[in-house]
Amino acid sequence: MTDLRKTVERFWAAAEARDWDAFAGTLAEDVVYTLPQTREQISGRERYVQFNREYPGDWHLRVERIVAEPGQVVTWLHFTVGLEEMYGISFFTGTDTPSGTDTGTGRITSITDFWPEPYEPPAGRDHLTERY
Repeated sequence: MTDLRKTVERFWAAAEARDWDAFAGTLAEDVVYTLPQTREQISGRERYVQFNREYPGDWHLRVERIVAEPGQVVTWLHFTVGLEEMYGISFFTGTDTPSGTDTGTGRITSITDFWPEPYEPPAGRDHLTERY
Protein backbone atom coordinates (compact mmCIF):
# COMPACT_ATOMS: atom_id res chain seq x y z
CA MET A 1 0.00 0.00 0.00
CA THR A 2 1.38 3.43 -0.91
CA ASP A 3 1.61 6.30 1.54
CA LEU A 4 -0.51 8.39 -0.83
CA ARG A 5 -3.26 5.75 -0.72
CA LYS A 6 -3.29 6.02 3.08
CA THR A 7 -3.48 9.80 2.75
CA VAL A 8 -6.43 9.55 0.35
CA GLU A 9 -8.21 7.15 2.72
CA ARG A 10 -7.74 9.70 5.53
CA PHE A 11 -8.91 12.47 3.15
CA TRP A 12 -12.25 10.74 2.50
CA ALA A 13 -12.73 9.71 6.14
CA ALA A 14 -12.11 13.30 7.26
CA ALA A 15 -14.50 14.65 4.60
CA GLU A 16 -17.29 12.30 5.73
CA ALA A 17 -16.63 13.21 9.39
CA ARG A 18 -16.49 16.95 8.55
CA ASP A 19 -13.13 17.04 10.35
CA TRP A 20 -11.77 19.98 8.37
CA ASP A 21 -8.47 20.16 10.27
CA ALA A 22 -7.69 16.51 9.47
CA PHE A 23 -8.92 17.06 5.90
CA ALA A 24 -6.57 20.04 5.48
CA GLY A 25 -3.72 17.93 6.87
CA THR A 26 -3.91 15.61 3.87
CA LEU A 27 -3.39 18.45 1.38
CA ALA A 28 -0.31 20.22 0.11
CA GLU A 29 -0.49 23.96 0.70
CA ASP A 30 -0.56 24.56 -3.07
CA VAL A 31 -3.05 21.79 -3.91
CA VAL A 32 -4.98 22.26 -7.17
CA TYR A 33 -8.56 20.98 -7.52
CA THR A 34 -10.03 20.66 -11.01
CA LEU A 35 -13.59 20.00 -12.17
CA PRO A 36 -13.39 19.44 -15.97
CA GLN A 37 -17.16 19.20 -16.44
CA THR A 38 -17.73 22.75 -15.14
CA ARG A 39 -14.29 24.04 -16.15
CA GLU A 40 -13.59 25.23 -12.58
CA GLN A 41 -10.33 25.14 -10.70
CA ILE A 42 -9.46 25.94 -7.10
CA SER A 43 -5.87 26.64 -6.08
CA GLY A 44 -4.64 26.38 -2.53
CA ARG A 45 -5.47 24.36 0.58
CA GLU A 46 -7.46 27.08 2.35
CA ARG A 47 -9.80 27.73 -0.59
CA TYR A 48 -10.30 24.02 -1.27
CA VAL A 49 -11.15 23.27 2.37
CA GLN A 50 -13.62 26.18 2.38
CA PHE A 51 -15.18 24.87 -0.86
CA ASN A 52 -15.86 21.52 0.83
CA ARG A 53 -16.94 23.04 4.13
CA GLU A 54 -19.53 25.17 2.31
CA TYR A 55 -20.88 22.39 0.08
CA PRO A 56 -24.67 22.56 0.58
CA GLY A 57 -26.95 19.85 1.93
CA ASP A 58 -26.64 16.88 4.21
CA TRP A 59 -24.16 14.98 2.04
CA HIS A 60 -22.46 11.67 2.74
CA LEU A 61 -19.96 9.58 0.86
CA ARG A 62 -18.82 6.00 0.69
CA VAL A 63 -15.67 4.86 -1.06
CA GLU A 64 -16.50 2.02 -3.46
CA ARG A 65 -12.98 1.36 -4.76
CA ILE A 66 -9.43 2.67 -4.54
CA VAL A 67 -6.70 1.96 -7.08
CA ALA A 68 -3.23 3.19 -6.16
CA GLU A 69 0.33 3.25 -7.34
CA PRO A 70 3.19 5.45 -6.17
CA GLY A 71 2.31 9.09 -6.76
CA GLN A 72 -1.27 8.59 -7.93
CA VAL A 73 -4.56 7.25 -6.63
CA VAL A 74 -8.02 6.87 -8.18
CA THR A 75 -11.20 6.54 -6.12
CA TRP A 76 -14.75 5.65 -7.08
CA LEU A 77 -17.31 7.18 -4.69
CA HIS A 78 -20.96 6.80 -3.91
CA PHE A 79 -22.23 10.22 -2.83
CA THR A 80 -25.63 11.20 -1.45
CA VAL A 81 -27.20 14.58 -0.82
CA GLY A 82 -30.56 14.02 0.83
CA LEU A 83 -32.37 11.56 -1.45
CA GLU A 84 -30.15 12.24 -4.48
CA GLU A 85 -27.48 9.62 -5.24
CA MET A 86 -24.52 9.99 -7.54
CA TYR A 87 -21.17 8.43 -8.29
CA GLY A 88 -17.89 10.24 -8.69
CA ILE A 89 -14.41 9.38 -9.83
CA SER A 90 -11.49 11.28 -8.32
CA PHE A 91 -7.90 11.27 -9.53
CA PHE A 92 -5.26 12.24 -6.97
CA THR A 93 -1.59 12.98 -7.39
CA GLY A 94 0.81 13.65 -4.58
CA THR A 95 3.85 12.75 -2.66
CA ASP A 96 4.41 9.45 -0.94
CA THR A 97 6.49 10.99 1.86
CA PRO A 98 6.62 14.71 2.58
CA SER A 99 10.11 16.13 2.51
CA GLY A 100 11.71 16.76 5.86
CA THR A 101 9.39 14.43 7.80
CA ASP A 102 9.35 10.80 8.78
CA THR A 103 5.61 10.42 9.32
CA GLY A 104 5.25 7.99 6.42
CA THR A 105 2.34 9.94 4.99
CA GLY A 106 2.24 11.98 1.83
CA ARG A 107 0.30 15.03 0.80
CA ILE A 108 -2.20 15.45 -2.00
CA THR A 109 -0.98 17.93 -4.62
CA SER A 110 -3.81 17.71 -7.16
CA ILE A 111 -7.34 16.34 -7.40
CA THR A 112 -9.47 16.03 -10.52
CA ASP A 113 -13.13 15.09 -9.99
CA PHE A 114 -15.63 13.72 -12.48
CA TRP A 115 -19.32 13.55 -11.51
CA PRO A 116 -21.06 11.89 -14.47
CA GLU A 117 -24.81 12.21 -14.83
CA PRO A 118 -26.74 8.94 -15.13
CA TYR A 119 -28.63 8.37 -18.36
CA GLU A 120 -30.94 5.79 -19.92
CA PRO A 121 -29.25 3.27 -22.21
CA PRO A 122 -29.96 3.32 -25.92
CA ALA A 123 -32.76 1.07 -27.16
CA GLY A 124 -31.92 -2.29 -28.70
CA ARG A 125 -29.31 -3.71 -26.38
CA ASP A 126 -31.51 -4.92 -23.53
CA HIS A 127 -31.06 -8.52 -24.77
CA LEU A 128 -27.36 -8.17 -23.89
CA THR A 129 -27.52 -6.29 -20.60
CA GLU A 130 -29.02 -6.44 -17.13
CA ARG A 131 -30.26 -3.32 -15.34
CA TYR A 132 -29.45 -2.75 -11.70
